Amino acid sequence: MTSRHAASGRTRTDRWLSLNGWFVFAFLYLPILVVIVFSFSGAANVGTWGGFSLRWYRRLAGNEQLLASLENSLWVALYSTIVATVFGTAAALALDRYRRWASRGTFDAILYLPVIIPDVTMAVMLLLWFTQIGLPLGRASIILAHIAFNISFVAIVVRARLAHMDSSMEEAAADLYATRWQTFRRVTLPLIMPGVLGGALLALTLSLDDVVITSFVQGPGSTTLPVHVFGLIRRSVTPEINAVSTLMVTASMILVFSSLAIQRRGEN
Repeated sequence: MTSRHAASGRTRTDRWLSLNGWFVFAFLYLPILVVIVFSFSGAANVGTWGGFSLRWYRRLAGNEQLLASLENSLWVALYSTIVATVFGTAAALALDRYRRWASRGTFDAILYLPVIIPDVTMAVMLLLWFTQIGLPLGRASIILAHIAFNISFVAIVVRARLAHMDSSMEEAAADLYATRWQTFRRVTLPLIMPGVLGGALLALTLSLDDVVITSFVQGPGSTTLPVHVFGLIRRSVTPEINAVSTLMVTASMILVFSSLAIQRRGEN
């Protein structure tokens, strides 16, 4: 009898947990689904269904300001991702391999600061720093700002990969008289490549989606797509925003799922 009551209790608990999970998913993703649905509406009002239409997507194709901001976003994301991936991977290797380094703890703490501090705080710090060194605000300042916070995220992902890597492979390469560079290029890098690619895709996603930091360090003519969309929301709300938001959400989801898939494939 006791076992039956226990099994019944576990069943009710499982049902409540499942229901709670579905409620959380609905709370998070139903608003996104509503935006996606109304992006295909032909009505001129944001929340009114006017029949299926690609009207707002066609308007996007002819919006020069939006296309210019999209170009800025892609350039910033590309350059910042490449540099952040290189430096983030190097930082992860340094923290994982050189454990007797005297300043390792301090460097580790500083590396995690961009992850835990508010975006506004980091944006103000970067703006003050660029002003102090005399760097003109523009696309270059945005790229440097994105590199600054993306390095930490790349390092976290690569370190997670390094924690599960079998070090005996590197030892075998050393026994076969391979140099450190040969060992890294032919053994270490291929083994951590899923983590490197996953971190790169995560950095690319964060760069494409950033609004707060970018809005502080941008200059004339360097507005990125998220900042442009945020400006549209403050000025006027049209169904064109639904179409832009749908494209941004779709791109972000593709990048995030690709990052997770690469990391899981590397773990198997």
